[in-house]
Amino acid sequence: MLPLRYARHWRLAGVVLLFVVLTLAMLPAVWFLPDSKRFVPWLLDADKWFHLLTFAFLAIWFAGQYRPRAYWQIGVGLIVFGLMIEACQRLVDYRTADWIDVAADAAGITIGLVIATAGVGGWSLRVEECYRRRTVRID
Repeated sequence: MLPLRYARHWRLAGVVLLFVVLTLAMLPAVWFLPDSKRFVPWLLDADKWFHLLTFAFLAIWFAGQYRPRAYWQIGVGLIVFGLMIEACQRLVDYRTADWIDVAADAAGITIGLVIATAGVGGWSLRVEECYRRRTVRID
């Protein structure tokens, strides 16, 4: 982990973020038009984009707290998390497990880690420095 002043807070926020993603992934996937109660079929395809974008965000989030040499561990951990989501979805009758979702997760993780490697990684250090500068009194 990077030398973060608020490392425990960052870790807790990461756990909460993973819990929120898991919770949202386990909610019934029912999308209706408000006026006609018809199913919106284009959201079926959007589901893969949701997976990709969510896992890209998660990869960037965790890359903000860890050194680049740990990015492969972030990738493996997030793939395992994606597999766990699909396993949980298989256990309920109102969701379906899909290997294409795992592929979208992997694509998102790859994109997120490439973005992190390109310079976004370690962003939490910059956030803490900005916070520190704003809270330091100038006398």
